[in-house]
Amino acid sequence: MSESTEKRVAIVTGGSRGIGRAIVLEMARAGYYVVINYRSNDAAAAEVLDRVRSDGGEGELIKFDVSDTAQAGAAMEDLLTRRPVIDALVNNAGITADNLFLMMSETEWDSVIGTTLKGFYNMTKPVLKKMLRHKRGSVVSIASVAGLVGNKGQANYSAAKAGLIGASRSIASELARKNIRVNVVAPGLIETDMIKDAPVEMIKNVIPMGRIGKPEEVATVVRFLCSDDASYITGQVIGVNGGMM
Repeated sequence: MSESTEKRVAIVTGGSRGIGRAIVLEMARAGYYVVINYRSNDAAAAEVLDRVRSDGGEGELIKFDVSDTAQAGAAMEDLLTRRPVIDALVNNAGITADNLFLMMSETEWDSVIGTTLKGFYNMTKPVLKKMLRHKRGSVVSIASVAGLVGNKGQANYSAAKAGLIGASRSIASELARKNIRVNVVAPGLIETDMIKDAPVEMIKNVIPMGRIGKPEEVATVVRFLCSDDASYITGQVIGVNGGMM
C-alpha cells in the first residue's frame, strides 16, 4: 500500500481560494491526503496543490460543480471507488449573489441555494454512506454568521447558511451512535475576496475584537473538529467571528 492510501483522507469543496484554500493547507499539514474540489479556477487550484506538495503533503484536484447532481455524482463515484476510506468532508463551497429580497431574481436565489444546500446534499450523502461502512468520520460545513442573525441584502445567502446548520444538526442526531460527527463552523467577517468591496473600516466597529478574521483562524477550527480531539463534539455550531455574537 502506498503512503498516500495510508494517510487519512479529507475532501474539501471550494478548496482553491479563500477559506477553502486555508482549510486545504491546514488539513494537509495535519497529515491528511487532501482531495481538493473546485469549479472553474484551474490556476488557483493548481497553485494550492503545488503548495500542499511543497510543504510535504499529498493531494489531488477534482474539478466539478457541487450543485450539478450529474457532475458531482460521477466525480464522487470515481473518488469513492478509488479511496476505500474517507475520514473527513469539509463542505466549504459557496457563492454570493447579493440583492434586496424584493429585487432578487430567481437565478440569484437558486444559484446561491444550489451551491450551498444542493452541493451539501450532493457531497454529504455519498460520503456518509462510505463513512457508515467504517463507522467513523467527520463532516464539517462552513456556514456564516449571516445564517444565524441574517444580513440585509443576503436573504438567499442567509437562508442557505441557516439551512446548512439545520441539516447538519439533524444528520448529527441521526448518526451520533454510528461514531460519525457532523458539525458547523460559522465564520464572521474573514479576509477573502468575498468582502473585497465591503466597507471594512466601518465593519470593524461592530466586531468586538476590532479586526477582520483570517482564513487560517477558520481552518484551525475545522482541523480540530475533524480530529480525534473533537471525538465528543457533534451537532454543534462553532462561531469564528471575533465576538460578533
